[in-house]
Order: sequence, then structure tokens, then C-alpha cells
Amino acid sequence: MNVAIAQISPVVLDRLATTERVIDSIRAAADRGASLVAFGETLLPAYPFWLCRTDAARFEAEDQKRIQSLYLEQSVCIERGDLDTICDAARECGIWVVVGVAERPLDRGGATVYCSCVTIDDTGRIASVHRKLMPTHEERLAWGVGDGAGLKVHDLGEFRMGSLNCWENWMPLARASLYAQGETLHVAIWPGCLRLTQDITRFIARESRSYVISASALIRESDVPEAIPDRGRMVDPGETIYDGASCIAAPDGSWLVDPVVGREELIVATLDPEMVRRERLSFDPSGHYSRPDVLRLKVKRRRQRPVEFED
Repeated sequence: MNVAIAQISPVVLDRLATTERVIDSIRAAADRGASLVAFGETLLPAYPFWLCRTDAARFEAEDQKRIQSLYLEQSVCIERGDLDTICDAARECGIWVVVGVAERPLDRGGATVYCSCVTIDDTGRIASVHRKLMPTHEERLAWGVGDGAGLKVHDLGEFRMGSLNCWENWMPLARASLYAQGETLHVAIWPGCLRLTQDITRFIARESRSYVISASALIRESDVPEAIPDRGRMVDPGETIYDGASCIAAPDGSWLVDPVVGREELIVATLDPEMVRRERLSFDPSGHYSRPDVLRLKVKRRRQRPVEFED
């Protein structure tokens, strides 16, 4: 099976313009024969890189209210139909899509952003939306805490695919919840840099004896529109903030695609399900090498809401 990573940059804080880039990449991946194309974390409408550059933790800071208001305005409301054109492209091209979005869900009031990994199947149906379990460090200033509703796997050809956002790939029990569902293809999505992907990608592959796709984005000074508030504090002239490092590891932990750094690229590779079967001889984390009589995980896979109504 052919798979693709679209290592592209967003038009920062411009959802519609970035959506067009995503659709172009979906079509290009389908033209290359890919059954799946993956994109970076919160590509729509951008990873909030400004948090660590503008002293974002200041309480009641007017500049932070201004940028967060714009972030909320440009974030993805699935219920409003903000992903409809991407779903249409997936259906028209007959390709699965995994894309990171900053989601403003109506089931949580529509005014808090969640870091979400959205999986769209080849019929254009949104198969799952996984909200990041724990935002990392300064991300907690921009994103809410997610839940387990999206900890699901999906059958894709001869593979079973699951996905996690960025540093929650380091959470052993989150990974284990996907392994236990028979995951053989793991998609990890990242804002994009080598220090994020170079170790964990191969480690997850070795631990799970699965293929691991790390899909990253880029953000360069040229991707930040001049109209963005406080742009001069966010980025220096000619700077590259995130430089990609998308890669693919095989089930034995070897590189199928080494990290691709510093450029936009549509990365296409071929996965062989036999290699998963071969590597599971030595270690199968939820099969013959598990001990559910001794060690067992309980996962609450229910969407969390602040209120339930009984009319």
C-alpha cells in the first residue's frame, strides 16, 4: 500500500487559504497512487508558535486576547462545515486523510480550541476526531484538555491505523490503547522539527512492531501574513520556525524514509503488511507478549461534555 505525507506549511491563521493547500496535496497524493495522506499537527489554521515568543502567560494581557481571538475565529468548527471541502476531496480522490486541526467544537461551547487529529475515510466521512489528551507546556495557554473519544483505529486495506498528536505519542497508555485494538500503522502528527521525530518514530515502530508515519509541517517567516497582530514579535526576517522532519519507520525500527528537513515535499512510500507479520513473531504487544491476567488498561472512550440534558 502506498502512503503519503504532505509536508507543507500553512498560511498562518488563514483557514481558507490553508484548506486550499491541503486539498491540492490530497489530489497530488492520490495522483501518486497513495491510499492515505497525512498532515501535521494543527496545520489548520497553524500551530500556536507565538505562545513562547510573546510572553503569553501574562494574565489579562490585551495582546494575548487579540491573538487568541483571531486563533479562535480561524479555527475549525466541524459542525459548521469547515472540513466539508476537504472531505469532498477525500471522497473524489478515494483517499484517506489524517489532518491536524485547531478545533472549536460546539459540544464544548465553541469558544475553546482543542488540538485535534481528524481522520477522514476514502468516502469523505469523518471517521474519528481525537482531541489531544494533554497539551504540552505553553500549549495549555491556547488549547483545552481533550478526552478519549478519539482513541480509535480504522481498517485501511490490510492495515489497521491509529493516530496521536505530537507529545501524546510519548504517553505509554495512549499508545497501548491503540495497540490493543490491533494497530499496525501508527500516524504521529507534529508541528515539525527533527528533535521531535527522530527518536520517537523509530521507538514506536520497535515497540509496536508496526509502521510509523510521522507527519510534520513547516512554518517560515514567509508563511506569516503581514496583517497578523504583533507579527514582529513572533518571527524574525527569513526565519524558519518549524522545519519539518517528516519520516517513516518500518516495523523493525529501521528508516523507510529518513527525516526530510527544511523543505516542502510530498513524501510517498510503499508499506508491506508482511513485514508487520514477520516482526510480530518476536514481539506482539497485545498478543502473545501481553499478560492481561497481570496488566490491564481501562480506557474511557466517551466524549466529555460539561452538561447532559434530559428533556
